[in-house]
Amino acid sequence: MRIISKLYPRGPLDRNGKMLILLLLIVTLTEAIGAFAPEFVESISNVSVAVGRDATFTCHVRHLGGYRVGWLKADTKAIQAIHENVITHNPRVTVSHLDQNTWNLHIKAVAEEDRGGYMCQLNTDPMKSQIGFLDVVIPPDFISEDTSSDVIVPEGSSVRLTCRARGYPEPIVTWRREDGNEIVLKDNVGTKTLAPSFRGEVLKLSKISRNEMGSYLCIASNGVPPSVSKRISLSIHFHPVIQVPNQLVGAPLGTDVQIECHVEASPKSINYWIKDTGKSVYVCVCVCVHVPVPSCLHIPMLAWMHTSMQMSGPGRTHHYFNIESNRIVWHCH
Repeated sequence: MRIISKLYPRGPLDRNGKMLILLLLIVTLTEAIGAFAPEFVESISNVSVAVGRDATFTCHVRHLGGYRVGWLKADTKAIQAIHENVITHNPRVTVSHLDQNTWNLHIKAVAEEDRGGYMCQLNTDPMKSQIGFLDVVIPPDFISEDTSSDVIVPEGSSVRLTCRARGYPEPIVTWRREDGNEIVLKDNVGTKTLAPSFRGEVLKLSKISRNEMGSYLCIASNGVPPSVSKRISLSIHFHPVIQVPNQLVGAPLGTDVQIECHVEASPKSINYWIKDTGKSVYVCVCVCVHVPVPSCLHIPMLAWMHTSMQMSGPGRTHHYFNIESNRIVWHCH
């Protein structure tokens, strides 16, 4: 009360006046104390980095005074550092500060197990803290043992092409044909759909035809570069097919003539021409498959040269030619 008397020496204060002065003193003292209590200036930013890269959390405080800044891993409560001292045994963790207001926690070459929340703590009473989250992303990669290699199947059968990928976030697998053609998809009742791409780890092709032969690309992506792709070759075996542009060929005696047949086969065929006498003299090894390949026989001056052609593969077939000039019959096998 002496303080109040000194502030108001000329006359006594009533009770309300005294209470007002006390409240003003309390408010003034509270503001003075609060002005120097440590507090956070802004929230800790979340961090997202690819595995193997470095990550940094920054804690902004003011009025730290004699208080200390600590770092903890939120899920395990494991202390990472207290003020300038690193506590964890993880050699990849360090701390730094620019001044009393900016405190950093550094994690070098982050690993997948580093993912989670990191807490910046002030040792006030009660304790003050805030959390930032570390998201460790992993680019996609194929699981070799669960991914198909090149496939060879007979025409009319069904095949499953599989691409398994890992990464974080979980990768999405998309299939495309390397030649740009559409993928033939069939449901359980056999309804056919043509699609430029297919999403999913397993691509099922039912009752495949030779037109579906080729290379298929499976592409795995999860938003973390780089995306990865794998090329899977689908080979379809089918019996040889012969197409003849001109079955009857006519030419004057003593002139040259060429007869031709187109062969479609997989795997590659060995073609030969044979005359009706059964003698084989010409063999053609065709290195192309699927696309019809011309096999030509040139007969100079309609001489009695015999050329032949056989097909080896899943089966054999043949076709007859008639040369009207001298009634020679040639067989394309």
